[in-house]
Amino acid sequence: MVDTTSRTPPARLDPALLRLGITVIVGTVTAMLDMTMVAVALAGLTRTFHTSVTTIQWVSTAYLLAIATVIPVTGRLAERFGARAMWRFALAGFLIGSALCGLAWSAGALIAFRALQGVGGGMIVPLSMMILAQAAGPDRRGRVMALVAVPGQLAPILGPLVGGLIIDAGNWRWIFYVNIPIGLLALLLARRGIPAAPPREPGARWLDLTGLALLAPALALTLYGVSARTARIPLLAAGVVLLAAFTVHGLRRRRVAPLLDLRLFAHRPFAAASTLNFLSRLSVFGVMILMPLYYQQVRGHGALTAGLLLAPQSLGTMLALPVTGRLTDRIGARPVVLAGIAITTLGTLAFTRVGPHTGGVALGAVLLVWGMGVAAVAVPVSAAAYEGLAPAQIPGATSAITTVQTVGASVGAAVLTAILQHRLAHHRGAPSAAFDAAFRWVLAFTALTLLPALLLPLRRARPEPDTART
Repeated sequence: MVDTTSRTPPARLDPALLRLGITVIVGTVTAMLDMTMVAVALAGLTRTFHTSVTTIQWVSTAYLLAIATVIPVTGRLAERFGARAMWRFALAGFLIGSALCGLAWSAGALIAFRALQGVGGGMIVPLSMMILAQAAGPDRRGRVMALVAVPGQLAPILGPLVGGLIIDAGNWRWIFYVNIPIGLLALLLARRGIPAAPPREPGARWLDLTGLALLAPALALTLYGVSARTARIPLLAAGVVLLAAFTVHGLRRRRVAPLLDLRLFAHRPFAAASTLNFLSRLSVFGVMILMPLYYQQVRGHGALTAGLLLAPQSLGTMLALPVTGRLTDRIGARPVVLAGIAITTLGTLAFTRVGPHTGGVALGAVLLVWGMGVAAVAVPVSAAAYEGLAPAQIPGATSAITTVQTVGASVGAAVLTAILQHRLAHHRGAPSAAFDAAFRWVLAFTALTLLPALLLPLRRARPEPDTART
């Protein structure tokens, strides 16, 4: 029988660590809120710049693509130059990008500046986890990671509300300008609040520059080819060729670690979880783009009202997160994910029936339940991705799966807005029919998640017995 009385109590979160957590959260909240604030501004931006939904969605897609590109290299850069230096670089890049976005004079300029903003914003979240994980140590890591999760939990609710309030009260440019004072405060706090760690000396080849040079244009050309009206086939072909070249390059054995460890996809739980993450993010982010547009273009609501009406989805996710975590630990990932897919499928089916006079209470209830289904898919899949991996493989797996998630969100934005724009042109004078058609595609993508879900582990693997004990 284990003697529980002799166990050492958990180490306390001392004031220095709490101050570090607050410092990191101030920086993280800017990037997290920015991703969700912009969603309610897209409808207004199409009018401001006299452009289509297909074009203006690149305001979101360019940001996500930049994030997907920098996530795999963030850890290497932190090792080379130190986490504090990279944290300050990421914040500075995010602030400069935010200021330029606020000054944008055209849709093209705004898209380009959003990509620059995404380079800094994409580094902020992984750096925040790295800084706190190193400072906390194993005994306090779980509680400290809960602090990092706070912006991620609040952003889906507060982002659309704050964004809608700014747009209705003033000007869309302040969605980006509001980042500047918060970011400057984060930089000031980081000057003393984040400890300096000595950077490691790199070898001759410390970063996979070839992989980086292949991946960024491959993703951009492929997604642009999906949404482009002209030269679609050549763009797609160029993107696919670059992706194939990146795959061949990533599978070669060499001294430097690859940008993404593609050999991880030979591991069945990881491959299934990654495929499911891609498809689910595609459909989830598609809904997050389509619903604000529906509320504003079909129902005629302002940006603030649209943000308020989206709150039930985030509330449902927050309510379901703790429950799905406990269920996953108890019964395994596959049954929880299958239940989540069933819930999100039913919710998306209801979205295909929305019209100009759909009851607000009924639609809010659907969003609440759909948000619960999203949580029931996201939490178990994140846990299942690491099933059976060695500890040394976990950092590479984290980078790979985060990149897959971000690319899935980018594809969702590009594909579904292209579909919506096509259907709007077809159903002139009846925008609700165009949204119904777009949501049917979301329903199809949601149904596809069933295939990789069936390949997830049925139950959690039992821990190996400690042979050292007698």
